[in-house]
Order: sequence, then C-alpha cells, then structure tokens
Amino acid sequence: MAINAIKGMNDILPGDVETWQFLEQKVREVFGTYGFSEIRTPAVEKTELFCRSIGEKTDIVEKEMYTFADKSENSLTLRPEGTAPVMRSLIQNRLHTLDPVNKLYYMGPMFRYERPQKGRYRQFHQIGAEVLGVENPMIDAQLLAMLHQYFCEIGIDAVQLQVNSLGCPECRPAYRQTLIAYLDARLESLCADCRRRYQTNPLRVLDCKASGCKEATAAAPSVLDHLCGGCEEHFTAVKKYLKVLDIPFEINARMVRGLDYYVRTTFELVTDQLGSQNAVAAGGRYDGLVESLGGPALPGIGFAIGVERLVLMKGAAKVQAARPDIFLAAMGEGAAEQAFVLMSELQRAGIRAEIDYQGKSLKSQMRRANKLAARYALVLGERELETGTADLKDMDQGSQQGVALDELVGLMGQLRSSA
Repeated sequence: MAINAIKGMNDILPGDVETWQFLEQKVREVFGTYGFSEIRTPAVEKTELFCRSIGEKTDIVEKEMYTFADKSENSLTLRPEGTAPVMRSLIQNRLHTLDPVNKLYYMGPMFRYERPQKGRYRQFHQIGAEVLGVENPMIDAQLLAMLHQYFCEIGIDAVQLQVNSLGCPECRPAYRQTLIAYLDARLESLCADCRRRYQTNPLRVLDCKASGCKEATAAAPSVLDHLCGGCEEHFTAVKKYLKVLDIPFEINARMVRGLDYYVRTTFELVTDQLGSQNAVAAGGRYDGLVESLGGPALPGIGFAIGVERLVLMKGAAKVQAARPDIFLAAMGEGAAEQAFVLMSELQRAGIRAEIDYQGKSLKSQMRRANKLAARYALVLGERELETGTADLKDMDQGSQQGVALDELVGLMGQLRSSA
C-alpha cells in the first residue's frame, strides 16, 4: 500500500516551487532595502513559549497546536506562528544589546491542527517581519509601506489595507468589560464557541464568521471609542503618516487579532479572491511581549503573510520554471560521451544544459528538447565529432548557425547574456 502525505501537509512540486522561490527572493530584495535581516528559528519550541505569548485561552493554544512530550517528558510544540520564537531568540541571544533597534524577517513552515480548506493547511508557510525597540508611530507606517511595496513588487494588487487600534493595558480592560456586558445580553444569538469564550476572550467574538454572531455584534461598542489619550494620539499619527506616504487604507473598528499579545496598531491586508479566508497578511503592535517572556521592556511591531494564499492569488500568473539554455542531442556512443562532457563544461560556466541519458532516437530527443522549452539545440553525430563543428539551432526562431565545439561554451555565454 502506498504511503500518502498527511492531510493538510502538502508537497510543493516543480512547476509550483518556482513561484515560491520568486516570492521569497522578492522578500530578500524588498525587506533588505528597508534594513531587515533574516533570522531562522527552530520548528520546535518549548510549549510554554506559546502558552505565555499567544495566550492560554486562545483557539490556537486550546485546540490547534501540535504538542507532544519528548523522551525526557519535556512538552514541545511545533511552532504555530513565528513571532514568539523570534522574541525568544532575541532574548536568548541578547540581540537587543548589539543594537537598540532590531529589524528581523523570517520565512518558513508553521503548524496548526485544524480542518484543511482553501488557503489554510496544517503545515503552512509564513513570511514575517518584526521591528523591536521603536515606539514611534513612524515605524508602524514604515512597516506598512514595506508591506505595500512588497505586494506591488510581486504583482498582487487585489488587496485592501485595513487598520485599527486595540488600545493598551491602560484602556482595554474597561472596553473589555463593556463588550462582555454587551455580549452577555445576547448570549442566545452567539455560536457555541463564542458563548464559551466571550468571558475570557471577548474580542474574538467580533471576528466570528457565524451569521448569528455577526448580527448580534453589529451594534457592539467600538474599541476606538474607548482609547486612552496615548493610544488615540498614536493611532492618529499612524493614519497621518500613512497618508503622507500615500498608502491607501481604511479603518476597520471590528478588526481584532487572535493572539493575546497585540496592542494599539493592528492591521490586515484583505482580498475578495480567497472566500472566507480573506486575510492574506496581518499583524500589529505587541509592546509588552518581550518583557512577558523574560526580556527587557522593548516595544515591538510585526506582521505575517500567508504564503499559500499568495500562491493562490498569483494563480495563472505563477512564475514559469527556468528553461534550459541548450539541449545537446547525440547519435551514437561517442557522441553521447562528448555531449556529456560539453554539458558539464556549459554547466560549470553557469549555462543551463540538458542531454538525453537513455540513448533514445534523435526524434525522441528533439521532442524532449521541445518539452523542456530549450532555447537552443545542438545535434552531435559522427560527422560533427570528425569536423569539430555542429549546427546550433535557435528553437524559438527556427534559424541555425555553425559553431566550433571548442567555442560552444563561449558562444552560449554571449547568447545567454544578450537574451
């Protein structure tokens, strides 16, 4: 019996992986321009890290984490998100002592046990960015400007930036009690999940997709009407800087985040192309997170992008696999050996070259050259070996030119650089 992949954990195959590579390369280009450095953290962390950072009453911790005990009975968890591991690494490696401002980005797989659906999987991939050490609202706007530029660079414009403020530990408790009182009077209209969690995590009710919950919370009090002076000033400045930078946005006072550590600025990039899973990127401020994990009192802000959702949005515009620069077709054992040697010389010179390994007919080899969309083809036989020359065929134009075999590498280098 064949062994299949675990449901919700997918292979990324040739033909698709080129799109992933394109998206990742653009991260390095754009984020690097903004002064960000890449960080790579382990896929497995101590379970306590996520319980303390995400919140024990969140859906992720209660229902979605892949948690297990190792042979030493330590409780370990496959990372469900990327921010907490980056904070753990920052503290453990004392990165804040090397520079008071840390701009970090990461790319990699995350894991959550939930029902696989369009754009949501049990192993999924995120691109994330974090800024530590800056409280000024300018950095909020700059981070969103970088996110906006990244989407422009990858050719995805069917997204809308939505922003909100969740307040801070000074003003959110009062709003939380007001919201609980509002929900308490409408419990019968809420779904089972929201009735269970409205006392411990009332803001999540505002984000529930169930029709009854949407109707029940339509007139819920707005967090924006309960901000303290500092939060109001910060949010006003963020909006001002976004306008200065000409970054389009709209305010969504119902937007909340599923993780406990968010404060003040929160945001999402949403689209109408992914059904109910409409957020393709999201993030916000988490000014108390580093301190709650045993580090210094550093302000922070960051975001994460769902890579699978980017790939879905690229759709028909996905990146094509690189085509070979040349296919060397050979007739006879001696020609096959010479083709092998030439292919190796071409590859060492940075030129993509392919040959046939199975001794197939010339017609079959040329069919494969066409299937691979090779830019050029060169046929080697007894005559070509004797004269040391061969005809190089332009597979796009149908034209051909004679070339000395000992000059093939140089000529292909010129043709490749001028393409």
